[in-house]
Amino acid sequence: MRRSLLSSLCLAVASLMLLTGCQHSKTRNFTPLEYVHYKTRPQLETRLAKQGLQIGDPVYIRAFKSEMQMEVWMQNRNTGQYDLYRTYPICRASGALGPKEKEGDLQAPEGFYSVNAGQLNPNSKYYLSFNLGYPNDYDRSLGRTGSALMVHGSCVSKGCFAMTDAHIGEIYLLVEESLKNGQKTVPVHIFPFQMTEQKMAMRLYSEWYPFWVNLKEGYDLFELARTPPEVSVKNGQYAFAADAMAPMGTSYVQVAQK
Repeated sequence: MRRSLLSSLCLAVASLMLLTGCQHSKTRNFTPLEYVHYKTRPQLETRLAKQGLQIGDPVYIRAFKSEMQMEVWMQNRNTGQYDLYRTYPICRASGALGPKEKEGDLQAPEGFYSVNAGQLNPNSKYYLSFNLGYPNDYDRSLGRTGSALMVHGSCVSKGCFAMTDAHIGEIYLLVEESLKNGQKTVPVHIFPFQMTEQKMAMRLYSEWYPFWVNLKEGYDLFELARTPPEVSVKNGQYAFAADAMAPMGTSYVQVAQK
């Protein structure tokens, strides 16, 4: 009787341990995008709310190669202007200052690009990524070549902007949700450096100085209006039009040959 009771008790304990073990072994293998929505999104929503912003608001991105920084701006629903949400360090960007000219030169591009939903890659081998759309019409007008220029995770670059997995998770989520919420394209403006008068003067004798003067026009318009300018291509140069009164949630960058 006693032996039978002891056996039953041992069996019950063993069954409980087995059940408990199964419960602890239950893990879910999240894809990067699933993980971002599950883990990153709640924290991101809290930080945005403190600045009067929310996921789905229109997004504008600026990158500076020399400073190795990428800024994410979001449109304020009350003012219509864009507020700086966060400045992310760029983990790796290959090449020197100056535009990308040809496939395989390992240069990160400079200029005015835009990202639509078809350029998002949730299955990237570098965690998450989106294509910058290089070459744009301006690049093609000069015969420039290249492909798959991305903003992505990890910290490896062959002409791309590597942001680390944690940072690309936030950036990707903001871009994806703004496009889902009606923004046609997300403008991504890439500059060699923060284009102040002082920093321009330091590069006066660079071969790329005339090109950078052209880029500075677009830079200055945003600094003035805090709204991304419309961008077109005319006579082999970028042309700009400030559009501070455009409806909220619309695309502010249209890179098209005119």
